[in-house]
Amino acid sequence: MSQLLDRLTFFNRKRETFSEGHGLTTSEARDWEDGYRKRWQHDKIVRSTHGVNCTGSCSWKIYVKGGIITWETQQTDYPRTRPDLPNHEPRGCPRGASYSWYIYSAQRLKYPLIRSRLVRLWREARKSMTPVAAWASIVEDPAKRKHYTSIRGHGGFIRADWEEVTEIIAAANAYTAKTHGPDRIIGFSPIPAMSMVSYAAGSRYLSLLGGPCMSFYDWYCDLPPSSPMTWGEQTDVPESADWYNAGFIMLWGSNVPQTRTPDAHFMTEARYRGAKVSVVSPDYAEATKFADLWLNPKQGTDAALAMAIGHVILREYHLDRQVEYFEDYCRRYSDFPMLVRLVEKDGVLVPERLLRASDLKGNLGEKANPEWKSVAFDDASGELVAPLGSAGFRWGDEGKWNLEERDGQGRDVKLRMTSILDRDHDEVLEVGFPYFGNREHDHFKGTDHPDVLKRHVPVRELSLKDGKAFVATVFDLFCANYGLDRGLGGDHVSRDYTDNVPYTPAWAERITGVPAEQIITVAREFASNAEATKGKSMVILGAGLNHWFHMDMNYRGIINMLVMCGCVGQSGGGWSHYVGQEKLRPQTGWQPLAFALDWGRPPRHMNSTSFFYAHTDQWRYETVEVEEILSPTAPKGDWSGALIDYNVRAERMGWLPSAPQLKTNPLEVAKAAKAAGMDAKDYVAQGLKSGALEMSCRDPDDPANWPRNMFVWRSNLLGSSGKGHEYFLKHLLGTQHGVQGKDLGETGAVKPQDVVWHDDAPQGKLDLLVTLDFRMSTTCVYSDIVLPTASWYEKDDLNTSDMHPFIHPLSAAVDPVWESKSDWEIYKAIAKKFSEVAPEVLGVEEDVVLTPILHDTAGEIAQPFDVEDWGKGQTEPVPGRTMPNVTVVTRDYPNLFNRFTALGPLLDKLGNGGKGIGWNTEHEVELLRKLNGTVGGEGATAGAARIDSAIDAAEVILSLAPETNGEVAVKAWSALSKFTGRDHTHLALPKEDEKIRFRDIQAQPRKIISSPTWSGLESEHVCYNAGYTNVHELIPWRTLTGRQQLYQDHLWMRAFGEGFCVYRPPIDTKAVKPMLDKAEGQEHVILNFITPHQKWGIHSTYTDNQLMLTLSRGGPIVWMSEIDAAKAGIVDNDWVEAFNTNGALVARAVVSQRMKEGTLFMYHAQEKIVNVPGSPLTGQRGGIHNSVTRAILKPTHMIGGYVQQSYGFNYYGTVGSNRDEFVIVRRLDKVDWLEGPMGQLEAAE
Repeated sequence: MSQLLDRLTFFNRKRETFSEGHGLTTSEARDWEDGYRKRWQHDKIVRSTHGVNCTGSCSWKIYVKGGIITWETQQTDYPRTRPDLPNHEPRGCPRGASYSWYIYSAQRLKYPLIRSRLVRLWREARKSMTPVAAWASIVEDPAKRKHYTSIRGHGGFIRADWEEVTEIIAAANAYTAKTHGPDRIIGFSPIPAMSMVSYAAGSRYLSLLGGPCMSFYDWYCDLPPSSPMTWGEQTDVPESADWYNAGFIMLWGSNVPQTRTPDAHFMTEARYRGAKVSVVSPDYAEATKFADLWLNPKQGTDAALAMAIGHVILREYHLDRQVEYFEDYCRRYSDFPMLVRLVEKDGVLVPERLLRASDLKGNLGEKANPEWKSVAFDDASGELVAPLGSAGFRWGDEGKWNLEERDGQGRDVKLRMTSILDRDHDEVLEVGFPYFGNREHDHFKGTDHPDVLKRHVPVRELSLKDGKAFVATVFDLFCANYGLDRGLGGDHVSRDYTDNVPYTPAWAERITGVPAEQIITVAREFASNAEATKGKSMVILGAGLNHWFHMDMNYRGIINMLVMCGCVGQSGGGWSHYVGQEKLRPQTGWQPLAFALDWGRPPRHMNSTSFFYAHTDQWRYETVEVEEILSPTAPKGDWSGALIDYNVRAERMGWLPSAPQLKTNPLEVAKAAKAAGMDAKDYVAQGLKSGALEMSCRDPDDPANWPRNMFVWRSNLLGSSGKGHEYFLKHLLGTQHGVQGKDLGETGAVKPQDVVWHDDAPQGKLDLLVTLDFRMSTTCVYSDIVLPTASWYEKDDLNTSDMHPFIHPLSAAVDPVWESKSDWEIYKAIAKKFSEVAPEVLGVEEDVVLTPILHDTAGEIAQPFDVEDWGKGQTEPVPGRTMPNVTVVTRDYPNLFNRFTALGPLLDKLGNGGKGIGWNTEHEVELLRKLNGTVGGEGATAGAARIDSAIDAAEVILSLAPETNGEVAVKAWSALSKFTGRDHTHLALPKEDEKIRFRDIQAQPRKIISSPTWSGLESEHVCYNAGYTNVHELIPWRTLTGRQQLYQDHLWMRAFGEGFCVYRPPIDTKAVKPMLDKAEGQEHVILNFITPHQKWGIHSTYTDNQLMLTLSRGGPIVWMSEIDAAKAGIVDNDWVEAFNTNGALVARAVVSQRMKEGTLFMYHAQEKIVNVPGSPLTGQRGGIHNSVTRAILKPTHMIGGYVQQSYGFNYYGTVGSNRDEFVIVRRLDKVDWLEGPMGQLEAAE
């Protein structure tokens, strides 16, 4: 019967009942059910995950029907955790469950796109010219160049074919390498752990070319410099399952249910098990409802809160009562026993650097690197000793780099932490400590205390090589810094928590607004639990605390709490800092593929924050002066200069990398050195000294030093992370912008000393911006060429996270749709075209590469004491010691494609390694020849293992990494054992025969193998917890002392008052006052602009997804308190404009009582392309969250050549902080959607 007849005869039909009338038999057609049934039918299920920076790394089922992806659900086949732990599954969140919407949506990029003005110029030139000559004819003509660069961001894309766009890109790259240098071709892509092969595709191409790969974690401001300072390691953290083992958990700036959704159950299950939870957040966040106690500090004052908690812990658990476990832990695993020299400054002693063996006559018998061996007193003998574990033992005494309780002479020692007893000190003297809590700020309270707090400390007087000197232990200075009265007299110390003395709970209440009693309660709960459980107190952090200019103080205050209570390296305790898929677990297997280390070493790397600060000309608008942040206890010397000057000094001293490196094309430098008959390093050193060669950083606005070509892939640089968005548009891209402020020249301010000033700043440094993406992001809108890449369900790749110990695949459920390709295939195509085009201007070339002094190399002990700058004539430029290393790398440009697709010979010749150790890889290379097949024919790649496909690339990573190849893991542990003199191979021997292949992880997620790359263990007996092998295997931390270093003694750290942790209020960026006249006569409010992570997206991904837009408010929104809204006459859902000198943005207001007064939240990151009206101030489409921000560099993050404070890619460097900014917020009476025709599309002047 038809449905129509069924309906017409419904009431006339006979009905038969059953089950006593409860059932009814019908004869209706059931065809209508087919639509429903077929909706959930599928042909196959494929395992994949999401390559998004969320920390999740969740395993998903991808359903395919008729060659079309229909939906996704969570996989539930993770290997079990231990019997005493909850399982990891099901993992996922609503954002991930919405991803399949993208694949066939209007947002999907389907074809290669190119700016029409550019392609017309190209096609005209190609009629009569070869590819490189055609590109030269465009970019060397200012009018032609500006014709397409000035239109960026304003549409005008047309569809192109792959052949044409790859030829344009290849020609641009070849021209740039030949004319300017390969270091002018840069690439930005973040978080390789999200999709390792996709990242490696672009970075391998760039590295073979000689182009710099840009860092990301420091730029994202997710990288906390305090981690390297303390541990010599960057954010190694426990897996989320270890939360369950904790007895007390603090969620500090981490909104676990919202941003760590797949793992939140471990926290709630820990609560069911009896763990107490304290949440620290200014707003009433998603996590707050799980709190047993909510601490609600004023934003940006977390360091004050942490210091007050530390004050209580020290008083009650270290001084009034000495907890045996805490004392033993701190004595063995921290720098508390180490001695610090004291020197006079303005009539008072101040802490100087750590005492070294080289300071003493006879060097304490130490022959190798005595200047890098810290010194302490042996409590039993009372003698000075150089305990094992310091950096001097790592790089000079094989087998002595361990944390056994012995000294360098082999004697057993028990280090003395304090000289408080009368018999252990010679005098009690005043020592000065800097205080910044009295600095004036319109929006943050201070206290009336002096700049230098003089406190009494027990000291010893020693006879050193250079005369007598006073010394004190780190612990004694540490206690004095916290303001603890130890019965030694003096001012600014306290025994009473109600005293207004820095850093008592009462003092903290004035600064933070948190009641002193709550501070005391949390401190006691935290420490008492750690005492009872031997360290099972944990702090879970998000990156929110790290987005302040003085982020290190926030973090170091918390780290101090953990170390004082013996929590780091103990399962269920420690530092749980999560910022996305930070843990690239098979790191050492990935690096040779990603940076082409199989063909040439070293690669070019660049820290993005310094790069963008210089090349978007944000330095020209700098309002923060060095004297504002300098310490009152700074050592004598010349501390003048601008922040950009400090960065330039750091680059020329070999502390930070440079990009571009030299004003002269590095290909020409190599030729000149050879013509002069000189070694390249000597030629460069001599040229820099004489001025014949110049570092590019000295003049970033000289066209010779501009970056020229830029690749962005797996990233939304301009729509998500680009602090100073409007400066990017103005100076890097040369298009319309919303910058409101005036530069230093226009305001008559003091200009930099070491950087050349041009009165007219350049607008439009980039010749070409190429973006690869699967969706039309904000970055794509501003690009010249957009290449459609495969989605996460259309490619093969690898994925890991710090939240769990498994390695996941991304798998191609269907072929890439329309004309999209995987990142691997895209870069392979560009490499192939480049090899065809390059011979027009390039052959086999020698490239001079400058590399900073790197952490985890012997070079990290290059500069032991004073800072000597060859640029100021204070020393000679010596590569690898006082300036960057200089290396010549051979580039075979015509064979770049062949090298891209083959495993090079250096793995056979030099082996592989990481973090200071190395091992032979011949066996793994042979394995890859068998797995992937070999390259045929003749030439340099003949017989090499093939890397044709993404799966081939994945197999390279899996075969070379100790985390996925047990045989390599044993070799790696054996290599470390030579340094420590202790056998560690037992940690991997049970897994020696295990080799994880790509097809294995497609079948089921696989748990990785323990490796010395990481400081935790993958074990059936313990959850992964960072620092575990340091504590339990006695492997030193990779710091100067070999211990958790709470005192930072580098000259620049002391100059800026951060040897010890102190409270430093947010800086004044001065971005509001110049704009107040723009709000005159209107109701407005000035608020602190904060960009936390959101519920409706992962950074900018998903925020333009219809499902997520529906769950939020369908466009840009900002959150504010009811009190602030009333001040400005704003009600919920009003359109508002927020602005300062950096730019402006327009969004709708969400007025909520959960918000803290004084803050404006704009959740990170909302795309500029969805429902964004115009800004009345700029006359342009409303801006983006970073339109009102600007990057500001901190000199202490530039330090290098100093063990843990040495540069490493995504390890240490300047960071892109943005939370110190304030904005003016006003209601919009009229909303302009800018729907009329636009006028002249040229860059705004």
